Amino acid sequence: MLFSPSLAAETVQLLGRAILPADTFAPGATSGQLKKTNRTTPFRHSQPVQGFSSVIPGPKVGTYLVVSDNGFGAKANSPDYVLRIYAVEPDFTTGRVFPVNLQTGERLSSFNRQSFLELNDKKGLVKFPLIAEQAVYPTSNIPVSDKIQSQRLLTGGDFDIESFRRDSDGTYWLGDEFGPYLLHIGSQGELLDSPISLPNLGKIGGLNLIKSPDHPDFASLSSQEERLQAANLRGSSGFEGLAINPRGDKLYAMLEGVIKGDSLPRRLLIHEFDLASKKYTGKVFSYRLESSHHAIGELTAINDHEFIVIERDNRQGDRRQPGFANPAQFKRLYLINLQKTDHQGFVEKKLLVDLLKIADPQGIAGKDAYHGIFTFPFVTIENVLPLDAKTLLVINDNNYADSQGRSPKQSDNTEFILLRLGQSLNLDPSLYVR
Repeated sequence: MLFSPSLAAETVQLLGRAILPADTFAPGATSGQLKKTNRTTPFRHSQPVQGFSSVIPGPKVGTYLVVSDNGFGAKANSPDYVLRIYAVEPDFTTGRVFPVNLQTGERLSSFNRQSFLELNDKKGLVKFPLIAEQAVYPTSNIPVSDKIQSQRLLTGGDFDIESFRRDSDGTYWLGDEFGPYLLHIGSQGELLDSPISLPNLGKIGGLNLIKSPDHPDFASLSSQEERLQAANLRGSSGFEGLAINPRGDKLYAMLEGVIKGDSLPRRLLIHEFDLASKKYTGKVFSYRLESSHHAIGELTAINDHEFIVIERDNRQGDRRQPGFANPAQFKRLYLINLQKTDHQGFVEKKLLVDLLKIADPQGIAGKDAYHGIFTFPFVTIENVLPLDAKTLLVINDNNYADSQGRSPKQSDNTEFILLRLGQSLNLDPSLYVR
């Protein structure tokens, strides 16, 4: 039986859970020099591995590639955080998450240079100033790392990568929020094309391109207020979601925020992008948020016309646990169908999973489940991957080390959970990964 929304939330069960401790680091340039957080900074000759913003299958079954976002949550405080793709293996027997070799998937004793890929612009394709080209980090007198400079490494002061997919040729496409841009990355982490801007296809407002306040065109403006005024997209509202269809010829890039001036205040746009021509096709799909205060966390294909969307509120914490003043109320996965729209052009949307109502009959979550119900109450949940027609992998972004959704006053770990659906998705056979 294929999926029926009437049974969605009540029949989802927790199958597995593995945890990567918040304080997990990998070697690299000294980071956190411009960040105030719930940890002692800077992190000398290292950077936090988390948080994760997107996941795809890894080099062997049971391993995954995850992308870390811009580092510490803002362009201004993340110029010393190098953008990376990590290889990991969640072990749902032991409940631990291990680093693995990026090429082979073999387990490693620690996160080291075999476990990640660093993004770079060695070909000089970025046409605006990079952190690697500066003598000091912006708004500071701290010298830019020699390694960042010499290897032209991309950092959280250049891009905020929130989503990614693997092309059929083994290269990667990443969605950025600062432009927003699409980035095309090779096997050595190198940019293969200049960052691709998003045209304002709906002609909403006066700009020809969609631009966030962090767009490099606004770098010369003297205040954040001026940048906000100039942009037609609010900050942290770029390409949060990015899907590739099973045929492998189209990307679907989804904005996290509403375009300024849109007459439909809960509309998020999904743009189709042709991989052969490396151009937007002009097809745009509309997704309706349940509330204008919500955001999306990811867009993932299950076949050529159906996709999973993470939609969430900006709250955190389980309401049944004391200590959370504003607990999470809305963390859901929806199934959308691009071939079915309503009279306003919004795609069909059905509830797939309520992440605040997950049955745990096996007691996998231990003390984190109450009366047999487990919740995933994190402020940002940005990773979902179908493993087969009835199994989903879901991962939170722990916003190291600021989010505290599992326990009050305790920085969140990164949790990998397996969910069993009560009914089957119409998953394309090419997308099975287990």
